[in-house]
Amino acid sequence: MPVIKILPHPEYCPAGTEITAAAGTSICEALLENHINIEHACDMSCACTTCHVIVRQGLHSLNEAEEEEEDLLDRAWGLEPQSRLSCQAILAQQDVVVEIPKYTINHAKENH
Repeated sequence: MPVIKILPHPEYCPAGTEITAAAGTSICEALLENHINIEHACDMSCACTTCHVIVRQGLHSLNEAEEEEEDLLDRAWGLEPQSRLSCQAILAQQDVVVEIPKYTINHAKENH
């Protein structure tokens, strides 16, 4: 099973961590299953950008981004060439390193 290394994020994963997930699982699903409560306002339907991650290593092992995802990413905060929507980024067999950006464009986030 591939390992996902999550770089430190002040809210979701302050110390950073490593988790494992089965190939064929989205990065978002893997994070949520491991109690890393990344935002996913559209319930993983590729309709927002709140689950945006930056894949620091292993980007080419993931499935290719489809046009719909690429169009949405244009609106993501902190967009980089290695950006993906974690709900659409499907793991293969290679380990990946991801960074969760500090901000999202979720104006309806609860408790804020």
